Amino acid sequence: MFIRFIIERLDSDSGRRQGLFQATFELRASGNLTPRGYQQAHTILSWFDANLDKPARLSWSSRPHAKAQGICWFKVTANAHIRKMRELQRVLESHSLSVETIRTRRPGYILYEDEYQVAAYPFRDTPT
Repeated sequence: MFIRFIIERLDSDSGRRQGLFQATFELRASGNLTPRGYQQAHTILSWFDANLDKPARLSWSSRPHAKAQGICWFKVTANAHIRKMRELQRVLESHSLSVETIRTRRPGYILYEDEYQVAAYPFRDTPT
C-alpha cells in the first residue's frame, strides 16, 4: 500500500494534484507563510532533505528535458516520513490549504524506488 498527501491545485508538470512539497515551496515563495509557519516548514523540509532521497527520475521518457509526469508515494512502512508529512499538513492547513490523503495499491509504472517511497507514472485508474 502507498500513501500520498495532496492539495486541490494541479501541478504544472505532472498535471495531477499537487503534493505537499510543491505546495509548501509555492506558499513559501509567495511570502504568505507566517513567521511561525515559515520556521515550521523550514524545519520539516530540512528533515526531509536529510532523510529522504530525491527520485533520480520522474519522467516516463529517458529523453533529455522530458516532462516530469511521475508522482511520488510513500510506502506505508515509512512511519517517520508519514509523521513528518502530517506535520507539514498541519502547517499548510493553518494557512488555509486543504490537504487530502489518498492511498493505493497500484501507484503506476515505477520510475524510481527506495526504502521509503516510489515515484510512478500513474495508471489510468490510479487515484491522483
